[in-house]
Amino acid sequence: MLIMSLAVGTFLFTACNDTKKKEEEARLEKEKMEMEQQKAEEEAEMKAQMEYEQNTIAAKAMGSDQFSTLVTALQTAELAETFKGEGEYTVFAPTNDAFAKVPKNTLDNLMKPENKAKLQNLLKYHVVEGEWKADAVIKAINDNNNAYKVTTLAGENITLSLKDGNVMLKDANGKMSTVVMADVDASNGVIHGIDTVVMPKA
Repeated sequence: MLIMSLAVGTFLFTACNDTKKKEEEARLEKEKMEMEQQKAEEEAEMKAQMEYEQNTIAAKAMGSDQFSTLVTALQTAELAETFKGEGEYTVFAPTNDAFAKVPKNTLDNLMKPENKAKLQNLLKYHVVEGEWKADAVIKAINDNNNAYKVTTLAGENITLSLKDGNVMLKDANGKMSTVVMADVDASNGVIHGIDTVVMPKA
């Protein structure tokens, strides 16, 4: 009886240890899987964030030779970060040729530190909140008798119209600009290149 009791005790002790060991192994395996899943999620999030940043309006402009003057202006006005961040914007972006039409002394003055507020206002005058692809812009123009007013981030309006199949912008002073490049898609909006810098009210 004593031997049998010892044997049963030993068996139960061993069985208990085996159960604890299996439970510990299962716990460790679960923790490992959870850590791997968390790591995979973090890596996927980082990758998505990197792709987002590489395709923002600011990044697209910086990657194009046609917008180098605009990029310089955005950096001078400390607005580049705005167009790297989240949100949806439609930028009617003046090309280098558009900036070349602006008198040199006017542009040089705008780039001075003391005129940063004016430069910011000018650049914001080229930006509309929300993403407006070309087909949506054209539809809005047609739905509004060929004169669709949009409010820019500067708080002033630009009037969009169509002429000979081209989207035209009329600024606060009646000056016209033509969209020469449409639907440069970005992760936080869209860019339409224009051939003339539009100006808010003086």
